[in-house]
Amino acid sequence: MSSVIIIVVAALCTFGSMVLADRIGRRVLFLPGDIVMFVSQIIVGAIMGTQLGDQGSLSKAYGYVMVVLICIYVGGFSLSWGPLALLVPSEIFPLEIRSAGQSITVAVNFLFTGAVAQTFLAMLCHMKSGLFFFFADWLVVMTVFVYMLLPETKKLPIEKIDQVWREHWFWKKYCGTII
Repeated sequence: MSSVIIIVVAALCTFGSMVLADRIGRRVLFLPGDIVMFVSQIIVGAIMGTQLGDQGSLSKAYGYVMVVLICIYVGGFSLSWGPLALLVPSEIFPLEIRSAGQSITVAVNFLFTGAVAQTFLAMLCHMKSGLFFFFADWLVVMTVFVYMLLPETKKLPIEKIDQVWREHWFWKKYCGTII
């Protein structure tokens, strides 16, 4: 039953992201999503670190808390990184390389998703609750990256994207000028 609940949360939040992305912007969805995911990772790690017994089991009450925390995490992910990791790259590449750039982005996304899926259980056995703090640390890196380096593309036509990169405080050093 918990899987069904998690899938419903994911679907509803993904739909919410579709509705909100053009209204409030991508960065506005990324940043709260990152915070929600970070907090839920920290709490899951803390519960696992303090409540798992020698048998590796939780009480029923903590089991319910974990399902709620996983739903919160999945909700944050489904509002932000889930759909936006595919939407944003489709908008930020120049027209000349858009299809190749999007293809590479999706391939790298799937490669790393597969790597995490294949190594998660082994990492959990070795790192125990520290694994959730490890992923929380990566969420901090991702949040800083989005906050500092990802320009907003809300309601911008494709033709204006190059200009956004040329005017960004950091990326303008690396983007060419139009002659």
